[in-house]
This record gives sequence, C-alpha cells and structure tokens, in this order.
Amino acid sequence: MAKTKATSSWIDVKAQLAHLDRAGLLGLLQDLYAASKDNQAFLHARLQLGADVLKPYKATIDRWLWPDVFKNQDTSVAKAKKAIADYKKASGTAVGLAELMVFYCERASGFSGDVGMDDETYLGALVRMFEQALKAVTSLPPTQQDPLLTRLEVVQDRCQDIGYGVGDDIAELFAEHGGNG
Repeated sequence: MAKTKATSSWIDVKAQLAHLDRAGLLGLLQDLYAASKDNQAFLHARLQLGADVLKPYKATIDRWLWPDVFKNQDTSVAKAKKAIADYKKASGTAVGLAELMVFYCERASGFSGDVGMDDETYLGALVRMFEQALKAVTSLPPTQQDPLLTRLEVVQDRCQDIGYGVGDDIAELFAEHGGNG
C-alpha cells in the first residue's frame, strides 16, 4: 500500500501546475478569481487593474476600525492590519501601502474621537500604525509625501483629545519622524 501525505504543500501544487498548459493555467486562474472577492482583490492589485485597487482593502479597514455600533459590530485591529498585509502580498507598492496606513490612522482616530474609544489595545495599535505610516510616507518621493503628511497632521490634531497619552505619543512621533515639515 502506497503512503499518502496527510497535507499538501506549495511544492506539491507546483509539481501539478507544471503539467498544465496555458489554457489549463488560465482556467485555474479564472476559477480562483471567481471563487472569492479576496482573490479578485489580490489579482486586481497584483496586475494594477481598475480605477482603485485599494478600495476593497480600505473597505475592510473601515469595517474593522469603524464598526456600526448600532448593529453591535466589534472592532478588530488584527483584521484591519491583515488588509494592509494582504495588499502588501498582492502588490505592495510603496505609495499604496502608505495610503492604506494613513487611511488606517484616519479611521481609527476618527472612531476613537467620535465614540470615545477606551480600548488600550486599539489605541496602542493606532500609535504603532501612525509611526509606520510616518516612516512609509517619509520614504516616498517628496511630491508624494505632502498630501499624506497633511492627512497625518489632521490625525495628530484629532488625537489630542483621545486620552491615554495617545495625543502626546503621536505628537512626539510626528516631530521625531520629520512630520513637522
């Protein structure tokens, strides 16, 4: 009796793909594309298709950082951050990543200010993402930095009223990473 593996790996998949011709590969990609919205978003981002490849990633960030409190929806820092990681795997353009990080900060600071968020994990993640966003933005060419830095300055101003030291931490990061011009 032949032994069979309990789990398959990329090596096994790759070996099977080697047997497919062009039509077979295109058919497989078509089936994967049709199978889920995540696959569609990935392929659109990877191939830079459509007017706004960031839209599905932003929708995910928005859902998990600014939930509908009237529907008892929860927040999830992990799921919001996963959207950024998924985009990075799909395309990962520097400007796209910076945009998603800034958007994350905008949504998290907006929700915190509007509903009085007092979850230290959520707020700590906002501060850490703000730092990552600043680093991502300041690594872009100067012409791409200005609009994103302006948006981060709005986030900084909004965070002054949040509490838990968030405003002070964000102001310090903004000054430290050259966000003050």
